[in-house]
Amino acid sequence: MGIKEHTGEYLEGKLLVAMPGMRDPRFSQSVVYICAHNEDGAMGLVVNRLIDSITFPELLEQLGIARPAPTIADIQVHFGGPVESGRGFVLHSTDFENEATLHVDPGVSVTATVDILEQIALGEGPKSSILALGYAGWRSGQLESEILANGWLHVDADADLLFDTDCEDKWERAFAKLGFAPELLSGEAGHA
Repeated sequence: MGIKEHTGEYLEGKLLVAMPGMRDPRFSQSVVYICAHNEDGAMGLVVNRLIDSITFPELLEQLGIARPAPTIADIQVHFGGPVESGRGFVLHSTDFENEATLHVDPGVSVTATVDILEQIALGEGPKSSILALGYAGWRSGQLESEILANGWLHVDADADLLFDTDCEDKWERAFAKLGFAPELLSGEAGHA
């Protein structure tokens, strides 16, 4: 039985929280915001891992975008996932929109076009945002299988956790939303 059949809904707009025993090191202690989930698969962005090999001003320079806003140096670049690591995505509040914006839930959208980066560089972008390079992707049924194999838990997303720039303890805070500490969980699936 897949997640759709089990819960009656897909996980779009939810946070995936990696279980303590996550075997894939790319996702160990990660929190992933699910941007799209349907019968064909799922796509999400890791929201608690930073890339320290490139800064936002350096990225703008590579793209030939002027950077007049002095606050852009504070913008962090996130590891969005291992798929298409050269492709950028901006997860953001819904106060920005263009024809390519995907509305995920009432408070969160995602845009993957250069013009949102231009707006952010001008200081005119969305109020809240996360810039991510790459994404996490699952083929049809793969995410459901990983959840059933004790790889992930899911929890409602909230803007405070999602857009908070302090990535150090997002994983623990996401667990706290579930009502327990990660140390209380085993990474092994139980069998009767």
